[in-house]
Amino acid sequence: MIDNKNKIAVIFGVRNESSIAYDIAIKLHQSGCKVALSYVADTKDEVLHLMQKNGMDASLSAEVDVRNELEITAFMQLVYNEAGPIDYVLHGVAFGTQSVMCYSLPGSDEPAPSYIDIPFEDLMDSFNISAYSLLRISRVAKPLLAKNASILTLTYNASQRVFPGYAGMAINKAALENIMLYLASDFRDLGVRVNAISAGLVMTTSSGGILGVRKLRKIGKFTAPLGNIVAGDVGDAALYYFSDLSKKVTGNIHFVDGGFNIMGLGVDGE
Repeated sequence: MIDNKNKIAVIFGVRNESSIAYDIAIKLHQSGCKVALSYVADTKDEVLHLMQKNGMDASLSAEVDVRNELEITAFMQLVYNEAGPIDYVLHGVAFGTQSVMCYSLPGSDEPAPSYIDIPFEDLMDSFNISAYSLLRISRVAKPLLAKNASILTLTYNASQRVFPGYAGMAINKAALENIMLYLASDFRDLGVRVNAISAGLVMTTSSGGILGVRKLRKIGKFTAPLGNIVAGDVGDAALYYFSDLSKKVTGNIHFVDGGFNIMGLGVDGE
């Protein structure tokens, strides 16, 4: 049903094959879309390998620090010049140090950093990367977007509920969702839609190193009415937002978490 032939997508946030952004990139590519990927220094080889492996045009890629507006501009201008107006933009970038997310390292006897002691500078850097970057990317993209373009970001339910091992990153996700809402209004004159997918817990490279993640997955298996999700479930939902099927949907937070967000109490799986 979804035909993205001649559509152009720019994706920020692919690290490796376990990334949610990677699954979205693959589904866009399979739907006929030209896909451009950003990378950072330590993911360059992996991202370029994945592009080559899947038959994507590796010339539509660049190293981008989302804190640097000039680098974002150079990348998106490259895509615009080489491929044309940009139809879809995925913001799948997030970063927080251990002191921001307040988790203990697996196998460590050290206690988790305290939420009340989150260093301001660390929090502001994670906010810059994880939340404000959506505003920065959207600002750069604005003159380069095609008619009826779609911008999508990835969030998490910790923006609204307490997940102790997520801590300061939850502040960023709450801000990210608010930025998304205001962008949806700001882009009204251009007919560009801006939405967010609130994904359930997916075992990515980033999440795998956080103590307690596997326990949370175990809880989700029983508590979420439809159980835990995988990256492909998020990719499927993203394809709806990256198609004409969602042309009148904006400012939406779309939960893809097996229904975990509706539950008031955990369900005992024993």
